Amino acid sequence: MVGKKVSDMSVKVEIMGEVDLVKVKQRLVSQVLEIGIIFHSVIIGVTMGMSQNKCTIRPLVAALAFHQIFEGMGLGGCIAQAGFTFGTVAYMCFMFAVTTPMGIVLGMIIFSITGYDDSNPNALIMEGLLGSLSSGVLVYMGLVDLIAVDFFHNKLMSSAPWLKKASFLALALGSTSMSILALWA
Repeated sequence: MVGKKVSDMSVKVEIMGEVDLVKVKQRLVSQVLEIGIIFHSVIIGVTMGMSQNKCTIRPLVAALAFHQIFEGMGLGGCIAQAGFTFGTVAYMCFMFAVTTPMGIVLGMIIFSITGYDDSNPNALIMEGLLGSLSSGVLVYMGLVDLIAVDFFHNKLMSSAPWLKKASFLALALGSTSMSILALWA
């Protein structure tokens, strides 16, 4: 009986260890995604704040609206799965909400101090580098930590072949529509 109790306890400890490991990974993914989104939002905000051309601002506002909606849904899902405390959730939501406006204000301050010129080659190179860095973080997080989990580690995906096909089709349509939006913006 003593041997059986010890083996039952070790199984419980292993199961609890796996559950804790999954929670830690979900929390880490949520935090890294939050950092990537914050960095991306600040860069977009700075770009909007420094731009004085209406033709540049209008597409950025449309792109910003789509970005905020879909980034918020993705981040909200990650935060909900991670099981953070109320204070942490409130802090993450607050940071998500204020980073783009803070970036816009920062961009306006930079423009007023430096007289930023949109057509300067150095400015265009810097914008391109910062934009590619921030979007690279988001692409990595989306592909590796969000989409991969849904397509490779989800029991629902292995249960029905039509569901897998429908999910791949929805992924392709969503990626295509966001690419078209990126060309327009």
